[in-house]
Amino acid sequence: MPGVTDPIRVPSVDELERLREVEVSAGRCFGDVGMPEIAADEPPEIAVLERYLVGGRLLVVGNPVLAYATWDRVDGAAHIEQVSVHGDGARRGLGRSLIDRVQVESGLALTLTTFRDVAWNAPYYERIGFRLLGADEVTPGLAAIRAAEAAAGLDRWARVCMRREVSRSH
Repeated sequence: MPGVTDPIRVPSVDELERLREVEVSAGRCFGDVGMPEIAADEPPEIAVLERYLVGGRLLVVGNPVLAYATWDRVDGAAHIEQVSVHGDGARRGLGRSLIDRVQVESGLALTLTTFRDVAWNAPYYERIGFRLLGADEVTPGLAAIRAAEAAAGLDRWARVCMRREVSRSH
């Protein structure tokens, strides 16, 4: 079974549909914590995934793909846009491996926005070195991302901004 020893790599265009399958599988667990709307959310369109691929901001692990990460550059940091792990690859360190690789390759601090009270969201990210940002630490780019999330209805559940600095341990 694939695990953290699998190489992290750039996917082929032919694998992008599999990333959508990973997203659907990863989303199912939100239904178990009273967030059925998140569980039913549509995966990213192929065109969106292609933009990340062409932009060099998409990594995967597993063959077939079991996890993927996309990121953008926001206010001088690598902003993790999405990390998704298929149910078949859960609890194997795949998501963390992808996050660590994004930080190594970018050489930048990482930021992300996430659900505060979902165990595999903010509490998990704190365990791997992220910290909650205070309101005075939210950069203009993160504020814009949060505004878009609020407009999409994600503020029905508590959301937070988080950051992980560059360190030798990552």
